[in-house]
Amino acid sequence: MSPTPRKRVAKSADEPEKVAGETPEAEAKPKRARRAKAKPADTEAEATPAKAKAKAKAKAKAKAKAKPATAAKAPTPAAKAPTAPAAEPDDEPAKTQGDKAADEGLVAADVEDSADAEAAPAATKPRRARRAKADETPAEPALAPKRSARDPNAGPPMVRAHAKYVRTSARKARLVCDHIRGKSVEEARAILAHANRDVARDWTKLLESAVANAEHNHELVGDELRIHAVKADEGPTLKRFRPRAMGRATPIRKRTSHLSITLTPKDGDR
Repeated sequence: MSPTPRKRVAKSADEPEKVAGETPEAEAKPKRARRAKAKPADTEAEATPAKAKAKAKAKAKAKAKAKPATAAKAPTPAAKAPTAPAAEPDDEPAKTQGDKAADEGLVAADVEDSADAEAAPAATKPRRARRAKADETPAEPALAPKRSARDPNAGPPMVRAHAKYVRTSARKARLVCDHIRGKSVEEARAILAHANRDVARDWTKLLESAVANAEHNHELVGDELRIHAVKADEGPTLKRFRPRAMGRATPIRKRTSHLSITLTPKDGDR
């Protein structure tokens, strides 16, 4: 049997002819452009001057090593004079306009840095001068001002001492102070030493305090003083309560007093 003839379909001029074995997806994918291989001349031109110098030095070293090896093979009757090292070949490529512009920019930056470094010391603040060390010898203590001489026309000095909030009633304190009023310091000490009341100890402490004030502040002699005035005033009362029978409470009043003594020299009354 003969093969049946295929019907030819009319194609438009714009439609490309299909190749046998190709799929529609293959027709849609565009072909990638091949990368152009860089020429050796272009790579050398793009290389930086630093890399070119390094290659030139490496070539010079290789040549210098090869020369002594060839000289040792050839027999020479006399030792040759040392030859000067071979000069490095000038294999540096010619600089382009971009390289020249970069070099000029580096030079301008170096000039600016040097100008800033020179201006920096002038802008810094001057250091403070160190304080002079104090002399090792300690300063002499200032003398206390001398007391002015007492006016002889004024009356005799009065030395006072006070004791406040003493835990005793003013009535009991007055029973003792009435015995020492107008007495000398020596006599008052003896009376208070033999008194039978507890408040006598408080009066003795107050008398010794008044004598110390006269000796320290007024430069008087304690044995030459007498008691000019002495009194006992009432102080605040502490109120307490005590429970008693049938739920009652009895008040307790704890009395306090303020004691004071005034001393004067014995010769003051004469």
